[in-house]
Amino acid sequence: MNILVINCGSSSLKYQLIDSASETVLAKGLCERIGIDGSVLTHTPAGKDKVKVETPMPNHTVAVKLVIDALTNADHGVIKSLDEIGAVGHRVVHGGEKFATSVVIDDTVLKAIEECNDLAPLHNPANLIGINSCREIMPKVPMVAVFDTAFHQTMPEKAYLYGLPYEYYEKYKVRRYGFHGTSHDYVSAKAAELLGRTRDDLKIIVCHLGNGGSISAVNHGKCVDTSMGLTPLEGLIMGTRSGDIDPAICDFICQKEGLTPAEMNNVLNKKSGVLGLSRVSSDFRDIEAAANDGNKLARVTLDAFYYRVAKYVGAYAAAMNGVDIIAFTAGVGENNISGRAEICKYFGYLGAELDTEKNNVRGEERIISRDGSRVTLMCIPTNEELAIARQTLALVK
Repeated sequence: MNILVINCGSSSLKYQLIDSASETVLAKGLCERIGIDGSVLTHTPAGKDKVKVETPMPNHTVAVKLVIDALTNADHGVIKSLDEIGAVGHRVVHGGEKFATSVVIDDTVLKAIEECNDLAPLHNPANLIGINSCREIMPKVPMVAVFDTAFHQTMPEKAYLYGLPYEYYEKYKVRRYGFHGTSHDYVSAKAAELLGRTRDDLKIIVCHLGNGGSISAVNHGKCVDTSMGLTPLEGLIMGTRSGDIDPAICDFICQKEGLTPAEMNNVLNKKSGVLGLSRVSSDFRDIEAAANDGNKLARVTLDAFYYRVAKYVGAYAAAMNGVDIIAFTAGVGENNISGRAEICKYFGYLGAELDTEKNNVRGEERIISRDGSRVTLMCIPTNEELAIARQTLALVK
């Protein structure tokens, strides 16, 4: 069965068509600037040249139609007709407490997703637009919602409750939810597989380090804690997000700078993180280059990021009373060789020993710890699209 995986943003649409039998990517692509001048579709069929189509995309329904046209095109398509798509898997950012697993989409599910919009106002409405557009064009094709938050729904109350008046949880469901769940699920399972074991008898810490970053503690197959919270703002220092700060800072800066709460929220989400701290870029590669050129602030920024990662790993090792595997994934985790080395310097107390030669790898599955290391260190590329396809197949086959 061919499964179309859709990841819809407010003005973008990423897609992959995956053959579930072989788990190969038949084609992938990106629609950019939907609803904005200069819309473009970039389509990459397996074994063929990349194709760019510049055409107006006033809405996501038009974008989905263009994707279908690209997939079925006589020259650069990979299927003959829409009939060859057996199901569609949709990434949905926030499922709140309503969804602990992926679900087949129906009207009841759509309503429940919409009720989570307040928890992810920038993401869930866009995800719903993508779902509705696909349902309009492919009304007979089964569709599945796969939630970023679902994997973390096994967290106990002691991990997800905040030290706030309990009424805010009762009334508004203010609690820790966590994100990147599909990645944490995939990588923790893959890490166990690389050792020839199942994660049900292992304690695994997954470090999903990219422009957005999060860490999870997976104890015997279940997530027991994760660094992102009610929103993706909490936790690590990220590309443009501040991560953990003293909450009183917000009121302090608002008063000093004359900012509204909404403006302050924009600062925390879009002007902070390594971008705001380094004054260089939100791209870790640019900051590393600047640090290597002698930019002290760039070096301090990287050190602060590595330190924050190490602190969370230490906290989660304590939460699980030990750790068997620490896995690095996502853009920075998979590709930043020196960054992994700096982070692992903090893990001597765990008996985790990095092998410098094995660590010299980018975007490849590999054990990077020395033989005999008490904790196994790994580099594992994430594959959220494949994880979504697998969960979709399991529900519709």
